[in-house]
Formats: sequence, structure tokens, C-alpha cells
Amino acid sequence: MNFFLEKRKPAKLVLEDSSVFHGFSFGYESSASGEVVFNTGMVGYPESLTDPSYEGQILVLTNPIIGNYGVPGLERDENKLLKHFESDKIHIRGLVISDYSHNYNHWNAKKSLSDWLIEEKITGIFGIDTRALTKKIREKGVMLGKIVIDKDTQIEDPNKLNLVSIVSRKNVIRLGTGTLKILVIDCGIKNNIIRMFLKKDVSLIIVPWNYEIFKEEFDAIFISNGPGDPVRCVETIQNIKLAIQKEIPVFGICLGHQILALAAGAKTYKLKYGHRSQNQPCIDTETNRCYITPQNHGYAVDEKTLPKNWKVWFYNANDSTNEGIKHNIKPFMSVQFHPEGKCGPQDTDFLFDKFIEMINKSKEK
Repeated sequence: MNFFLEKRKPAKLVLEDSSVFHGFSFGYESSASGEVVFNTGMVGYPESLTDPSYEGQILVLTNPIIGNYGVPGLERDENKLLKHFESDKIHIRGLVISDYSHNYNHWNAKKSLSDWLIEEKITGIFGIDTRALTKKIREKGVMLGKIVIDKDTQIEDPNKLNLVSIVSRKNVIRLGTGTLKILVIDCGIKNNIIRMFLKKDVSLIIVPWNYEIFKEEFDAIFISNGPGDPVRCVETIQNIKLAIQKEIPVFGICLGHQILALAAGAKTYKLKYGHRSQNQPCIDTETNRCYITPQNHGYAVDEKTLPKNWKVWFYNANDSTNEGIKHNIKPFMSVQFHPEGKCGPQDTDFLFDKFIEMINKSKEK
């Protein structure tokens, strides 16, 4: 018998509705709790686990085999960003999978998924019927839960916290040597968004979520992705309200999209089970063209509450929820999906160029 199977330790996933799913522990052996969500992507677990937007959540991966290509190394690029990860640490509270591949093979792999989870002190459970679990979440909505190994733990609601304040950088970082200066509000920004900007002729001033932005000199503002309920980002919303009054160009992605909408006067709401996948179809209302997009969000903009002169730019072809807004006249735009899409399609990466064009047009006035 395989040595790993002989040593496997019983564990269970308990949901707030008292449902119990039995499996086995891998990774760090400690109980954990959080909001249970699912992602349907077939690949990209190194990127997903390090995505700050998953802060406070227990992540269910629906692909049946996980861990087969291991985990890459910690090489950094010329800007000191980790090449193969979206941040410097794992942000999920726990990982739920069906079949764990303890044998891994990939030219870039340096360690197993289980060893990585142990290093980062993240709990994992395998042997779960993820199809039944995902069906339950789809039917009943996301719910709180806990992974129990040995010692029990209380179920805690991460949504009561300001998760953005946990994942946002604490210091100002300056990158790039370009002529255009973009102030980046870090609500939990992914590394590949930074890389996409640095491919352009821009300089980035990356600041914390609650930074006094108007003491800096810049040409435009970008609001990043991030975790949790956007209404908790009070300081960020207030800053964007002032930016709108000053007609400073603004572009937002994911949580940044929701923050721009709130600053404009619209409302947001929580989705039943969110969009977390690499293949969400989004339709551009200006061209009627459909793009396949990667997404990771649990909240959405209520397009019915958009103020005058704001319009729906993109909508989801699956459930018709809002996926983008823009102002009819002024330089403000945002999208719910991720155009930078590492481990997902980059069909919409032209939006970064569109933002640069918008900045240049604004400077000409």
C-alpha cells in the first residue's frame, strides 16, 4: 500500500447548515474556518491560492485532480515580484479538493502542494465529493464552514472584518520609469496587474487602500481587486468621490469596479455563489462582442442604481449581472472581470491600452 495512504488522517468539512463532508487531511494539520466558495478552473492553483481576493475563504476546487504539477519556485522578476504567484503568501484559510495527487511532475515544480501548505500553515482536506458540495453551494448559496482536524474550532464570519485592510500594502511603492504617472490603490492587487501596467510607458505609485492620495502627483487612478464587501472601503470610496469631482481618469478592476460604482452613487449586492472561474462569458454592449474572462468575486454592481450619464459597459452572458460600467462623457471606467488573467484568458487585456488612451485624451484637454 502507498505510504501516503497508510498515513492519511481523517478530517471533515462542516458547513453552517450542519452538513458534514468526510475526507482526509493534507497540508497543515490544524482546524480552520471561513466562507466556503468554489472555483471551477482546471488549472492555476498556485495563482488562486495567492490571490488576495480569497482572503478569509475556504476554497473548493472542482477540478477532480489537484496537485499533479506541484508548486513552482520563488523566482522574482526585475521588479521583485514573484513570477509564478499573485502575491507573497497564500491567502485562503483552507483548501478543499476531491483527489490529491501526491506524485507531481512539472519542469518548473520545486515542491508538492502539501509541502507548500505546510510551509504556509494552511489546512487542506481531500477525498471530498466536490460535485455534491458545489451543487449544495449553487443551490443554497455560499455559506460559512470549517475544516476540522483533531481539535474542533468555532465557525467565524470573515465578512465581519475589513479584509482589504489585511491584504493591502502598508507602504508606498514606486515602480516604472514611464512618463504617465498612475496612482494605484492597492486593495489586494495581483502581481500580474502590476506587470501589465509596467509593459506600458507608465510609472506606478502603489499606495495603501486608505492612503491620502491627493498629496501625490499623478495623471490617473487605478483601483485594484481585493476581498470582501466593497462598502467597508469607506476611505477608498471617499477618495474616488473626490477624484470624480476633479475629473481625474479612473479605472477599476473587480473590487475596484465596485468601489467606483459606489463612489458614483450606485449600489452593490452579494451574489448567491459568486463568479470564480476562468471562463465567464461577458458581452461588450458597445460592440456586442462576447469575451471569455477569468473572474473571482462574490459581490456585484446593481446596474439599476447607476446615476445619470453612467452606462452598462459589459454584462455576463450567463446570468446577466453587471460586468462593467463607464461614464458617457468623463474619463471613468471599470470592469468586474480580470483582463490581466494569469492562468486564464487575456482576451480583454486591450483594456489597459484603453485606459492609457483615456489618460492621454484627458491630458490634452
